[in-house]
Amino acid sequence: MGADLILEYLWVLIVLIGLEGLLAADNALVLAIMVRHLPEKQRKRALFYGLAGAFVLRFGSLLVISYLVEFWWIQALGAIYLLGIAAKNLYDRFKSKSPEEASIPRDREPLKEATPKEFWFTVFKVEFADLAFAIDSILAAVALAVALPPTGLGHIGSLDAGQFAVIFAGGMIGLIIMRFAANVFVGLLAKRPGLEVAAFLIVGWVGVKLAVLVLAHKDIALIPQGFPHTTGWKLTFYIVLVLIAVIGWFSSKKTTTDTEDIQ
Repeated sequence: MGADLILEYLWVLIVLIGLEGLLAADNALVLAIMVRHLPEKQRKRALFYGLAGAFVLRFGSLLVISYLVEFWWIQALGAIYLLGIAAKNLYDRFKSKSPEEASIPRDREPLKEATPKEFWFTVFKVEFADLAFAIDSILAAVALAVALPPTGLGHIGSLDAGQFAVIFAGGMIGLIIMRFAANVFVGLLAKRPGLEVAAFLIVGWVGVKLAVLVLAHKDIALIPQGFPHTTGWKLTFYIVLVLIAVIGWFSSKKTTTDTEDIQ
């Protein structure tokens, strides 16, 4: 491989890492919501196992992407699930409470250790969410990488080995970003419980994003197939997402820890 080809591949890898980083932000918030009910030790384990499984899922998805993309129902189930948990938790948040319930701040309720069954079900939900997210991000990565000149290093599946390596590396780095971003979001939700409303609105908005992808699928075709990838829709999605986050941030109050209360 010549220097020009290496530089071209490195540039696309940097672009892919940036793309995965952007996609990881909303995905990480969804993961944070999924594991928030676990104590810190179990939460870290769930995210670790979820990341390990996601590596396998992403690798397998790359090998069978031309087949996997036909499974529009994976993203449909993901959209239904995200919209469902957003609606349920927002309803629970705002429904009428008894005076006794209202007097107990939700952020101060102790987190109970999950049973093995509950823990592994949480890990499964994390895995399923990543699979739903993976299809779109991998397709975007493939669209970028296939424009690269072949390296002549052989083929993996239908892709040139160099192209496959760039897509895989970008996706794996994106997963690592998502893993640590999820921890950051969990911490923010603990410090600012008021952000929980914004968080569930974002989860629902991500569900809308997946629903748009399903409606544009060639087997559904209720909206134009290229619509989810238009600049207008992408700008709309991220502008609304940022607005929800900004309004949520400024409308939430930072809680004090028990130590700060004593002082």
